[in-house]
Amino acid sequence: MKKLRIAGIVNDSIVDGPGLRYTIFTQGCPHHCEGCHNPQTHPFKGGKKIRQKKICDEIQKNPLLYGVTFSGGDPMSQARELLPIAKFVKEKGLELACYTGYVFEQLLGDSVPYARELLNYIDILIDGKFVLSQKSLNLKYKGSKNQRTIDVQSS
Repeated sequence: MKKLRIAGIVNDSIVDGPGLRYTIFTQGCPHHCEGCHNPQTHPFKGGKKIRQKKICDEIQKNPLLYGVTFSGGDPMSQARELLPIAKFVKEKGLELACYTGYVFEQLLGDSVPYARELLNYIDILIDGKFVLSQKSLNLKYKGSKNQRTIDVQSS
């Protein structure tokens, strides 16, 4: 299994979904949205590599977590590498959220490798590119009005 390439981790986030969260910022994004909050995550060769087991061990150490969030970059660019973590998160009974610049309908197709498989584990998907002209500070857990919050398992 290839290691996951990350830009960083926040162990106790309260802004990346409901409750206390462990947020993984993946490295690499094909969208390059104007006004992106994390432009340092765009290069696919940036960041650092980390073993999935190390992340799972860190998640295990925090009994206060409500959930885990995949952010980025675009996590769907490393969907295969995130699968073991997603499986672990669900086995632990934690909620899993994911931010992506792709829209849900694209992920259901075959254009993004392993995305459909990863969706099987995701509870909340915030989809769509960040659009600077639709930016709003009044939206809960998202940055622009075009982005949707999707209950994946109900969908």
